[in-house]
Amino acid sequence: MSQEPPSTRQEELRSFLFLAFVTAPVLAVLIVAGYGFAVWMFQLLSGQLPTS
Repeated sequence: MSQEPPSTRQEELRSFLFLAFVTAPVLAVLIVAGYGFAVWMFQLLSGQLPTS
């Protein structure tokens, strides 16, 4: 088995930027959209607004 070289600072920076500016916003939008869809389906099926 050959050993992989340790990750470089540039690779770590690229990974961080990808996570910070691509993955996190996409995940946040999907979570909010999923919650909105769940509330919408609840209203559609039950005919009432959710109460707090």
